[in-house]
Amino acid sequence: MELADIYAALRRIRPYIHRTPLLTSRLLDELLGKRLFLKAEHLQKTGSFKARGALAKALTLERPKGLLAVSSGNHAQGVAYAAQVLGVKALIVMPEDASPFKKQAARAYGAEVVDRGVRVENREEVAKALQEETGYAFLHPFDDPLVVAGQGTAGLELMAQAAGLGVFPEAVLVPVGGGGLIAGVATAVKAFSPTTLVLGVEPEGADDARRSLERGEIVRLPEAPRTRADGVRTLALGRHTFPILQEKVDTILTVSEEAILEAERLLFTRTKQVVEPTGALPLAAVLAHGEKLPQTLALLLSGGNRDFSP
Repeated sequence: MELADIYAALRRIRPYIHRTPLLTSRLLDELLGKRLFLKAEHLQKTGSFKARGALAKALTLERPKGLLAVSSGNHAQGVAYAAQVLGVKALIVMPEDASPFKKQAARAYGAEVVDRGVRVENREEVAKALQEETGYAFLHPFDDPLVVAGQGTAGLELMAQAAGLGVFPEAVLVPVGGGGLIAGVATAVKAFSPTTLVLGVEPEGADDARRSLERGEIVRLPEAPRTRADGVRTLALGRHTFPILQEKVDTILTVSEEAILEAERLLFTRTKQVVEPTGALPLAAVLAHGEKLPQTLALLLSGGNRDFSP
């Protein structure tokens, strides 16, 4: 993965995405004793960064019959939106226990959702069978270089916006699921500022990336982890993303479920931003590990598709 790949992705997707703002909060800074810059991907088309990667891949396809994906939620909406842009159908395989709110959102973008009997553990097998049946193009949620390059455009924007403010973050904190977002963002960040730390953040109960980097091999979880951060309930890093993390990510921090909830609360009460649990992971890391972190931090708020149903 090179910086040129991310620039190429940005040229493809620019007409179809938002250049999301880099937010600041004096109240948060004073509370936490840091200088924080919040990359607001929760304000992106479809409510998350996933639209970037889905479009970056979909726009390279030659006349696909349709688009097929597996997703716990946000990738589903990204692919459904990409299908709208291309004028084709979208078929999304989602676990039965995935957020009903996110299923409804995918359908609102015109996607057909297949969820009966689907679990995180078997969803890729279901998708493979459907691909053979339909001939649709499969868009992996993270383990595809074109998708990774698309996600990296968020890091490209972040660094350009920070530079425009005369700031180079000492560290950039990014949620980690399958590794597509942090692989792309790390590639962009390190190209512009090699001394800037790139720190991944995972829930304590979903720390496969942390263990993978420690062991030097991909660690696969036996079952989907239990965490309120549903966007990172992946079983393992991808074979394309893992080497990039090994090369460009400085460390992985883990946070408790309580810290995630507190981060969501602070983002709403102090900044009036509605951010889903996965998107709140970077701020949760500041709450949990602030004393070990540098002073000037950029936090990638990955999504805002928060389910408020009881």
